[in-house]
Amino acid sequence: MPDRNNSQPADKAPPVTDDSARAELAALAQLTLAHYQHNAEGFREGTRDHDVSQNIAALLRHIQAPAPLQLLDVGCGPGRDLRSFTALGHVAVGLDGCERFVEMARQDSGCEVWLQDFLALDLPAERFDGIFANAALFHIPSKILPAALRQLHQALKPGGVLLSSNPRGDDQEGWTGDRYAAYYRLETWRRFMQAAGFVEVEHYYRPAGLPRNQQPWLASVWRRIPS
Repeated sequence: MPDRNNSQPADKAPPVTDDSARAELAALAQLTLAHYQHNAEGFREGTRDHDVSQNIAALLRHIQAPAPLQLLDVGCGPGRDLRSFTALGHVAVGLDGCERFVEMARQDSGCEVWLQDFLALDLPAERFDGIFANAALFHIPSKILPAALRQLHQALKPGGVLLSSNPRGDDQEGWTGDRYAAYYRLETWRRFMQAAGFVEVEHYYRPAGLPRNQQPWLASVWRRIPS
C-alpha cells in the first residue's frame, strides 16, 4: 500500500493545469520507470509464472469481433501476456514506458512493442478490438488518469473491450517504495471509467475462490459503446 503520510484521496486530486504540475508528474513517472528499468531481470523472473488466465479469458469472451483479434497489451512488461495472446492466434501489440521491458518483450514475443509513457499516450484511433491493462494503470497519477483513459477509449474500435486489473484500496495514492501507485475502491474506479466513456461489463476480485480480505486485486471489464 502507499505511504499514507504522502498520499491523498485519489478522486479528490485536482487536474493538471500548469507547467510545474506537469513537470512534477513527469518526475514521478521517471522515478517509477527507473525502478522497473533497474529491476527488469528480477521482475521478469518473478512474474514469469504468474497465472492471469482468468483476466485473459474475461477480456476475450466479451469481445464480439471475429478472430484473429487486434489486441493492445498496455504495460506489457517483459512480454509474458503478449506470448499468450499470440499463442491463441491473435495479433497483439505491446506498450510500455520502460525501455528494458520493451526490448525484452520484442525479443521474447516477436510482437510489435511501442515505447510510450503513460503520461503522454499517443495511440491510433479505433485500431484495437481489445485492450489488456493488467497491473498497469494503477501507476498513473489520478490527476492525469482521465486523459490516459480517454486515449485508451479512442484507441478501441466501437464495441471494443478493455480489461483492467489493479490492486484495490481506499482511494489513496502515493509512494510504495520507489514506485508511485494509486489504490482505488470499485466506486471510484467506476467514476473514472464512466467519465472516459466506458460502460461496465463485469468486475470481480482476485485471486478467485478466496475470502474478500484475501483478494487484493480488482479486475473490471469495460466496453466502448458503438456509435
